[in-house]
Amino acid sequence: MLDFIIISSAKVLVVVVAVLTGCAYATYMERKVLGHLQNRIGPSYAGPYGLLQPIADAVKLIFKEDIVPSSAERFTYALAPIVSFVPALLSFAVVPFAADFELFGHQITGVISDLNIGILWIFAVTSLGVYGIVLAGWSSGSKYSLMGGIRSSAQMISYEIAYGLSIIGVILIANTLSMRELVAQQHSILDWYVFRQPLGFILYFICAIAETNRAPFDLPEAESELVAGYHTEYSSMRFSTFFIGEYAAMISVAAVGTTIFFGGWQGPFLPPVVWFLIKVFVFMFVYIWLRATFPRFRYDQLMAFGWKVLFPLALLNTMVTAAFVML
Repeated sequence: MLDFIIISSAKVLVVVVAVLTGCAYATYMERKVLGHLQNRIGPSYAGPYGLLQPIADAVKLIFKEDIVPSSAERFTYALAPIVSFVPALLSFAVVPFAADFELFGHQITGVISDLNIGILWIFAVTSLGVYGIVLAGWSSGSKYSLMGGIRSSAQMISYEIAYGLSIIGVILIANTLSMRELVAQQHSILDWYVFRQPLGFILYFICAIAETNRAPFDLPEAESELVAGYHTEYSSMRFSTFFIGEYAAMISVAAVGTTIFFGGWQGPFLPPVVWFLIKVFVFMFVYIWLRATFPRFRYDQLMAFGWKVLFPLALLNTMVTAAFVML
């Protein structure tokens, strides 16, 4: 029992440190990729090739003054950034990041918790992230922030149904909700579910971008019309916590997409965890590429796209898959 607690605690610590480090250097990656795509340099002064820029940003934000608006509802105002960040971190509890291995005579599973309802856990906890944004908009005492929070809730409702339905096809074929079992069923590239559920993957990918409030679905921020959206009244580390939460959510949906559709850590020659990181990196690169390519949707376009395009397609994909499985 003691060994189990120690091993589980060590895995939690490793995953949390890896995710937080990934969030920090995702900001560096985004600046560099956007810089190259838009013919700019990106970070280059803080350390070699600008690699210490995330550390410089963290130091700057820590020492900035934390200003709280006099009209803010203080408890909710302080709680909102945490609510925005923690759900993304919790989703990594059931994501298998490597094959099982032996270390110091102990058999180690490549996942923190092998829940048999892992997919339900992920969709349950990630859907809570929007509460942090809504609470931040409401508690700030600013109409601009409130509008950003309301937009986020409306956007979430538009995409959450299609987001959930996008993976139902995989669940029907795999007949399991366990993330480890899904990876085990994709032992070769031809068994990847992206080839058996191409429409499901496309829907998942689009909805995941909207779920994380990334461009072109970043209307909760929408700088050109809402100042800075839901986080307008935040500063210092509270402000940065929202962005850490956003990047953690990006890494989370990339890791889940890798696990469900691209075989997770499966791959030849290289260690399993390396394959997992490579696939997550490709997802992240495409997210940033899309930000540099597409303009932001209008609000009415976004709602119509969610309800009139994605939802019917997700429902159709589910019904066709169910018919094939039944026959």
